[in-house]
Amino acid sequence: MRSISLFFCLAIWLCAAAVTLAQDNPFLGKWNITGVGQYSNQVYWLEVKTEDGKLAGYFLNRSGSVLKLPEIKIENDQLTFSPAGRPNAPKAVHTAKVEEGHLLGMLTIGEQQIPWLGERPPVWGNFDANAKHKFGSPVVLFDGKSLEHWLGQVKDKELGWSIVDGTMTNQPHANNLVSRHHFENFKIQCEYKVEPNSNSGIYLRGRYELQVLDDAGKEPGIHSHMALYSRVAPKMNASLPVGQWQTMEAIIVGNKLSVWLNGKKVHDNTTIEGITGGALDCNEAASGPIMIQGDHEKITYRKVVVTPIR
Repeated sequence: MRSISLFFCLAIWLCAAAVTLAQDNPFLGKWNITGVGQYSNQVYWLEVKTEDGKLAGYFLNRSGSVLKLPEIKIENDQLTFSPAGRPNAPKAVHTAKVEEGHLLGMLTIGEQQIPWLGERPPVWGNFDANAKHKFGSPVVLFDGKSLEHWLGQVKDKELGWSIVDGTMTNQPHANNLVSRHHFENFKIQCEYKVEPNSNSGIYLRGRYELQVLDDAGKEPGIHSHMALYSRVAPKMNASLPVGQWQTMEAIIVGNKLSVWLNGKKVHDNTTIEGITGGALDCNEAASGPIMIQGDHEKITYRKVVVTPIR
């Protein structure tokens, strides 16, 4: 009986400690992180939480996937964490403190230091991507004739895209296309064709990537065709084989997303929990452009139309 009592006392103490940690920890929650000054193009995402009464963290390191942090701690009102690194690469160490609701941080890699600022993401309203929306006039971003509605993401890099028989296609490892127009809530419709091993993406507001991939017939996952990259897998693999024209339609309202691929609904009012790898910025409350990834293998588009929601 004594051992049972001690067990329950320990369990109660652990629960109480977890509640105290959650209530008194200003670091808990999600943070959108941007480099300061000359590093303003560096964008990160962080979530600090408790799991089984212990501190845990998930981090998006500029590009790639959201991954659990192998190292995270809080000592003397300072948060310290390190994401998983490549073998033999210098260790990256982030340190941060909360000041007036902001997360002021520093990334140290060897002798290099990169200051950054973390802000809370917006508090989203009760949005519904499946609601009956009132649409404005369509904006044709590609009409089969020119690339006048697009800029290159990297300013000093050749665009690497060309018009071929009414389509726009890239050279491998070309620039990413960023639309001159910015959008808030909208419907986007695209038609494209993948090549063997194609890997591209359609970024909504320049922050949320819908993966475009040659993966017909494979099990869906968080990196599959039309996945909300590294965050939410599509409900099914609706991909067509290489060489066939594919159609996608997506509606994004606030932080809610519905997507159809080749006529099949693969996201149904999905909640967007944060930016994805390669995002242009993390200012989620603002409108943003459409970005089409062209820095991987060849991809061909023949339609890109965005219709704003009023």
